[in-house]
Amino acid sequence: MRSFAAKASVAAVAFLRTCHGFYVPGVKPHEFLPGEEVPMKVNSLTSIHTQLPKDYYRLPFCRPTGGPKMASENLGEFLTGNKIQNSAYSINMLREVFCQVLCQVTLTPIEAKSLATHIKYGYHNNWIIDNLPGASVGLTGTGRHQTHYAGGFPIGFITQDSPEAFVYNHVNIILEYHNPEGKEGHRVVGFAVEPMSINHHYAGGFQWDGMSSDGFTKPLDTCIANQHADRNNIGDFQRVRPGENIIYTYDVMWRYSETAWASRWDVYLSEDHMVPAQVHWYSITNSILVVLFLSLLVVSILVRNLRRDIAGYNAMASLTDEEKEEEAEESGWKLVHADVFRPPQNWPMAYCIMVGSGVQIGVSGFVTILLAAVGFLSPARRGSLMTSVLVFYMLCGCLAGYVSSRLYKSFRGRQWQLCTLFTATGFPGLCFFTFIFFNTILAFFRSTASVPFLDLVIVAAMWCCVSIPLVFLGAYFGYKAETISFPTVTSTIARAIPEQTTFMKPIAAILSAGMVPFAAAYVELFFIMTSLWMDQFYYVFGFTLGVYVILLITVSEVTVLLCYYQLCFENHRWWWFTFLTSGSIAGYTFVYSAFWFKSLEASRMLITYLLYFGYMFLISSALFLVTGSMGALVSLWFVRKIFSTIKVD
Repeated sequence: MRSFAAKASVAAVAFLRTCHGFYVPGVKPHEFLPGEEVPMKVNSLTSIHTQLPKDYYRLPFCRPTGGPKMASENLGEFLTGNKIQNSAYSINMLREVFCQVLCQVTLTPIEAKSLATHIKYGYHNNWIIDNLPGASVGLTGTGRHQTHYAGGFPIGFITQDSPEAFVYNHVNIILEYHNPEGKEGHRVVGFAVEPMSINHHYAGGFQWDGMSSDGFTKPLDTCIANQHADRNNIGDFQRVRPGENIIYTYDVMWRYSETAWASRWDVYLSEDHMVPAQVHWYSITNSILVVLFLSLLVVSILVRNLRRDIAGYNAMASLTDEEKEEEAEESGWKLVHADVFRPPQNWPMAYCIMVGSGVQIGVSGFVTILLAAVGFLSPARRGSLMTSVLVFYMLCGCLAGYVSSRLYKSFRGRQWQLCTLFTATGFPGLCFFTFIFFNTILAFFRSTASVPFLDLVIVAAMWCCVSIPLVFLGAYFGYKAETISFPTVTSTIARAIPEQTTFMKPIAAILSAGMVPFAAAYVELFFIMTSLWMDQFYYVFGFTLGVYVILLITVSEVTVLLCYYQLCFENHRWWWFTFLTSGSIAGYTFVYSAFWFKSLEASRMLITYLLYFGYMFLISSALFLVTGSMGALVSLWFVRKIFSTIKVD
């Protein structure tokens, strides 16, 4: 047995080594000629403390000539709150820029209050050049430069001494370029921003009205000619106060890099190795050990006990009536053979709907993670992951209809149209109307996370015109298929269930069963939560795929083991028991998310709490359906298997 476990663990690790996510570019690299314009775009302002992305030009920043214009975006970008627009910054390939004046903004009382509030809530700029997000260059507590590659850079800061806000009105734009062999132009392979707060003044006491061309050419006392701005030379920070004239400036620095264009995203995805790969290996090793331990436990208990039970029951069946009377009274799971396949006593239609919905979510999630693991859904393609989740979920609607209809037919249900309709509209309807509710609130906050009406119509059309018909199509084939056959005949009158011990009561088993699968996945869950709510890149989908499969295996093994003991204690109501037992990990996930919420240091805005716990409830509900349906279907196979091996009078 030990050699088997060792071989299994080696095989699993060998497989996972092939599961690294890699970057499939998907776009043609652009070579910029010397002096050619390199456009810079601005995305929504984001804050992990409020979870409310805002339009960049809602704050008093410099606007481009002719006003901001939207870049082309896909459906996934709109759904994830991205709003990409052009900017006023002028950047040209290999052209150094020194303290270039961009514009001057005189703050009104409303603008000053709005800017200070956004600084207080920790909002960050998110700039993009050649599809690369701008990294943030700052100082650590020891004064050492440190670069963060996800989440953008802050729009300002508040000192610890006083609550006064200061805005970052100067940026050093640091661009890295690479010159591929045989190419005339250069490729952008790195983009970072070093923000600074400088209270600018013109030389000679010049006062600019913000309109005349003189302000763009007059020298500033706070800048040194032909030298890039340095933090050590800053005399006074730019305060945010009503009537304050804020002069926005920028430097552009070009640096050559040996980084190839195809691997320029590596440093973003690994956050410059801030989180060691060993942490993810620890996560997957922890999961493998849990599933191996469970597998050995299931094999040692179930196989041994079942072999003994089946041999004893079959030997009992071959005895004469006189010999049977001499034998001890039968006990165990065989006694419930006439009731074990009795349809659920409560809500059989709801059971079928939830199992079908869980299969739909589970399969679509597996396909999405698989494609991401092999590199087709890179973070470089903004919104691609969300779009893929929607598309695959809708295409898997046929599986939901097929599974729910076959189960409902085996329960001899008659309202098959109603069952199919609820399968097609139950969980999707909950998600859609929750999304509509939050979208309406976000629209009042003027957040870019509020999806435009046209995109809502597109999502609704995809649901009504694609997903629902596919569910009915799957249900049609499910009802046309043969009824699921059971190896025993169900009696007319249900058998009474004996009094259960405290530990074997269904509620105790349901509440405790989720601990083991949660323990197998909690480490990777931390990184997924960080990516979801802290604007971090997540790319180790190979590990996610491994943890997802291990989670389903663990859930199945725990559920089968508890189902066996329930039958041994002559409790034949196992349908809902197995679904709730395997789905109980969702409760642990939601409780964990409540504790993890402290990491966000969330604002006191009610909408932040509604968004976080509302969407975490939906995620936990989806996990409940996936794991619940997995445990229920595996238990159905297990129960059919063991009762088909015994002889029943």
